[in-house]
Amino acid sequence: MSVEAESLLQEVKECIEAAQNYRSELQQRLQGLSQARKQVRGSSTHTREVLKRHFQDLQATLSRLLNERLNTLLQEVDAIEQDSINPLDDCQKLIEHGVKMADDLLREGEAAIRCGISDREDKLCSFAKKALHIQLDSLPEVPALVDVPCVSAQLDDSLLCSMQERVTRHGSVSSHPPVQIEELVERAGGVLVRWSKVDEDFYPQEYRLQYRRSSSTHYEDAYVGSECEFLLLHLDPHTDYLFRVCARGEGRTEWSPWSVPQTGYTTLTAHEWSAGVDGYILSSRKNMALRSDSSSSGSASVLYSNAPSYFCGQTLTFKITAAGQMDKRDSLGVCVDKPSNSESLQRDQAVCISTNGAVFVNGKEMTNQLPAVTVGSVITYDMEVVSIIPANNNNPSDAISFKLRVTIGSGNREVVFDWLLDQVVDCLFFGCSFTNPGWKVLVF
Repeated sequence: MSVEAESLLQEVKECIEAAQNYRSELQQRLQGLSQARKQVRGSSTHTREVLKRHFQDLQATLSRLLNERLNTLLQEVDAIEQDSINPLDDCQKLIEHGVKMADDLLREGEAAIRCGISDREDKLCSFAKKALHIQLDSLPEVPALVDVPCVSAQLDDSLLCSMQERVTRHGSVSSHPPVQIEELVERAGGVLVRWSKVDEDFYPQEYRLQYRRSSSTHYEDAYVGSECEFLLLHLDPHTDYLFRVCARGEGRTEWSPWSVPQTGYTTLTAHEWSAGVDGYILSSRKNMALRSDSSSSGSASVLYSNAPSYFCGQTLTFKITAAGQMDKRDSLGVCVDKPSNSESLQRDQAVCISTNGAVFVNGKEMTNQLPAVTVGSVITYDMEVVSIIPANNNNPSDAISFKLRVTIGSGNREVVFDWLLDQVVDCLFFGCSFTNPGWKVLVF
């Protein structure tokens, strides 16, 4: 085959490969477009159902409340009517009884007048005595109309206006939630979730973060507060979790719609302290250590991690939840190894911070200093590889130089320096040492 034919064949192969890659990219975009279409259709259908259900519940509740109020008012009218009619009925019975007595007396008097002369005197005398006992000058009192109830209803027409105003402003529909998750960062035994608002007209007062396993249907609250990030711990490694966030607007009581759920996971196991070290008590998850007073007074030993679980590129965090008396030998930091006889991390092959804020690199104190460690202090370690300098082949005694860029943060201050090691390491131990009891530290 000629050179031109080989060149042409190679060009055709490259075109075929480019076409295959192009088709693959287009197919991936079609899948993404299909997912986007499903999200629009699915969220629209769900929102319609939510709106219908909500307004049906409102109608049923409002109708029930109005009927209950109507029945209450009608019962009040019935009570007033009954209480007012009873004395009038009694008065009517009394008057009707008097009318009957007067009728009887009239008939008896007329009969006495019409009777014969022989009986007239007796009958007239009997009638006069009877009339005297009836007390024809005594009349019952009938209440005036102004003194009896005139039942009426007072109805405030402004209720309808206010209801109409509230109903016309009740609920809203938006094409995008006002808050979205922007980043999921894996941490040891957890995931750092960061979010931000995407609606400039929305002014959040607080946020609400929820999560669930991908195999579950029930979300759990993880955080409610004003921060825009949260580190969710105690997650199982290599397990997918779904995260979503919403917000409550300033001056509002209801929560906004949820953000689009994002899937996150961690491949890093949770940090744990080593168990069985004299002078330290661990929590059930072994991520919190308490310096007890069981060891000899004034002596200290280093409590290390149970494995070299800190990797460069990650953030290691110590949080002080209780504090004891300071000692210049106290230390919190990372190291290459964990010798059993060390009393502090202020030694070779380690970097640390003391409780008084002093920073030590390979046992030497730096001039830069951080704030003193107290209850609530959060100390972070971030490291990245700067360079690896191989040994000189002409001089086999030269060791490999391994340089790490270390950033230690505490409070609102941080120190940055290069840590030179004589060996390449891809993972490090962490540790702490406290001379006096009462210190409690959480690592994550």
